[in-house]
Amino acid sequence: MPESCAICGAPDANNVYVVAPRDDDATVCATCLAGIEAGPSDQPHWQCLHDGIWSTEPAVQVVSWRLLNGLTEALWARDLLDIAYLEPDVLTWAEAGLPDPDAVEHRDSNGTVLTTGDTVSLIKDLPVKGAGFTAKRGTAVRNISLVADNAEHIEGRVDGQRIVILTKFVKKG
Repeated sequence: MPESCAICGAPDANNVYVVAPRDDDATVCATCLAGIEAGPSDQPHWQCLHDGIWSTEPAVQVVSWRLLNGLTEALWARDLLDIAYLEPDVLTWAEAGLPDPDAVEHRDSNGTVLTTGDTVSLIKDLPVKGAGFTAKRGTAVRNISLVADNAEHIEGRVDGQRIVILTKFVKKG
């Protein structure tokens, strides 16, 4: 027998959404799933969050809280967030799933996301200031580290020297 959507109550909800970072899940309709994955836009459908945020199910509360945070341009959503109460552990869970707006994302010359420990190769010869050598095109730089406050800089070892490399001169290998 089909379930109803845990967020809006629509019949025939057949999508199981796992609410990260925990393994709890909620059954949602296609409309709610699209809003969860792509971000909601202010439309009448999301008025259902008035009920969802007060659900007795923590997973539904978390999803509703995250959706409301995606609707910050809507006055009604901000007002609802102001009066909503989540238990401290549920609020921590809800906040853990939001992307960090201050997070720095490092991308190579092709736009591929770089992470600590990746191997990259140089796409052009680079003179290394202060070291007196040129890092040749095609040189593999293993086990890179990311410069936390600058998305254009990574660090790695070339010819035994630890150097800073601009991300626009590397490609992920």
